[in-house]
Amino acid sequence: MPDTVAPNAAKPEDAPHRPSPRDAIIEALFELAAEREWKDISISDIATRAGVSLADFRDAFPSKGAILGGFSRRIDRAVLEKTSDDLKDEGPKERLFDVLMRRLDAMAPYRLGLEGISDWLRRDPIAAAALNRTAVNSMRFMLEAAGIDTEGQAGALKVQGLVVAWARIVSVWLKDEDPSLSSTMAALDRELVRGETFAARVDDLERLATPFRLLARGVMNAGQRMRARAKRNGDIKASADAQSR
Repeated sequence: MPDTVAPNAAKPEDAPHRPSPRDAIIEALFELAAEREWKDISISDIATRAGVSLADFRDAFPSKGAILGGFSRRIDRAVLEKTSDDLKDEGPKERLFDVLMRRLDAMAPYRLGLEGISDWLRRDPIAAAALNRTAVNSMRFMLEAAGIDTEGQAGALKVQGLVVAWARIVSVWLKDEDPSLSSTMAALDRELVRGETFAARVDDLERLATPFRLLARGVMNAGQRMRARAKRNGDIKASADAQSR
């Protein structure tokens, strides 16, 4: 007799999606950060809320701070997946404005947790400095998504400048109770105007410095060639002296 399937039996594709341990841990941390201070949240608390073992936690993240790096990469992906060519004909400021507003949209469900974490970072400058690398990596990709070059020394300065500006923007966003985010958008526009001026100066300095870098490189190469020639001449003389003895 062939097997029969009950009419209401759940199909595999109908089964509820279970988040990965990493995702569950990130969600748990932000739930707890909305409820209590950072110092009062233990790794065990997070694991319990996430429904994972400490072994699974350790496989996913080495520390509480590392979870914030995982969260940042999740937000990066949410923004980058939605990047389109709709604004390709706009200026760099307008493109970056759009990218950063999309980032705020992706962060919105975690706003209460971010408020608590932001308070902790303001009181702990060492932790804030440690997270700077994560912020730098994220802002590099935000600039790239907006079609803004991040290579070289000029690019590095632009990225770090955006990290500082982004911290100020998020500070305004966390206090902005207006559904239209008017204060946030005003702060974002203001910071990007400043950034545009700064980026233009950086690019000008880069262009001015290029001839001097080329000159310095030429002098260095010439010095290396002279030292190599002197060494060869010295080796030849030493060899000739040895043969004449």
